[in-house]
Amino acid sequence: MNKKLLLLFLLVITLIIPAYSQDNDTLDTDTDWKNWDNPADNNWENAGANFLDIKLKGAPAIELNYGVSKMNLKNINDKFASPGMLELKLGSIIDKSYNGSDIVTKYKFNFIHIGNFSTDLSGNQKSSDLITNSWRFGIGWASGFGYDLGNGFEIIPYHQNSLDWTIVNMQSTPSNPADIITTDLFNKTLRFGNSFQGGIQLKFINNIGIDVAYERSIIYSRHLVWKWGGSELIEATGQWLIDKFVEDILDSTPNAVPIVNFLLKNALSYGIYELRQEKMNWPFETAAPLVINQFKLGINFMF
Repeated sequence: MNKKLLLLFLLVITLIIPAYSQDNDTLDTDTDWKNWDNPADNNWENAGANFLDIKLKGAPAIELNYGVSKMNLKNINDKFASPGMLELKLGSIIDKSYNGSDIVTKYKFNFIHIGNFSTDLSGNQKSSDLITNSWRFGIGWASGFGYDLGNGFEIIPYHQNSLDWTIVNMQSTPSNPADIITTDLFNKTLRFGNSFQGGIQLKFINNIGIDVAYERSIIYSRHLVWKWGGSELIEATGQWLIDKFVEDILDSTPNAVPIVNFLLKNALSYGIYELRQEKMNWPFETAAPLVINQFKLGINFMF
């Protein structure tokens, strides 16, 4: 993708969009959002469960995912075999109705996760491909706005971020000696990384959801704290400006918010992660990361 076009796109998101925002009061989440509808306890803001002595805000949730992945590391000659992925998430979900609309809901999912990326889970490989078996764990948070269409059916487009730690186990050796040096930066070493995910969750009954998503994960060869922080600040600033823009739309056209929020937040993250494929801490001059792209299908249980 042309980098100049991406930079122009990011400039539009972070600077031009807020200029269209009206000068309205910010959203008062304590008054504008209804509490959960629970016959036993109407105040679901304070409901939850204790997990490792940590109070979870919202309803406890478990999510199971399977994904088909593609690994990429720039400047090496050999290709990685495409691994399959199994993932478990444990966390809490808040899903509330908005007073300004009959159908709009607000969704949050905070979680811890662990997953395995293995070519044994995909069965899709050539004899010349690099075989890997990786483990990943971390913390994440998803948010978005959905449509409650009644009778327990809900559509929730969302955006997700996570902080990850990954161990990549290279089970085959690159053919080029220079590539061995590059892949050894990741091999059998715990490495820090980030990921973003855009997806749509479909709830057919209140406590069970089907999730379809795209995720891009990057694994750093080294964690350069200040450069990583600068890169993250750029994305966080853009996301904050989008949040403010979406709050204004809530006041005027709330039924448009789920789609606008989904498109803007995921488009911004996709653009940033495209730029990070060559410079892991873009815009700073840094090495290319190990990139994992995957399409995921999951099921979510809320208790």
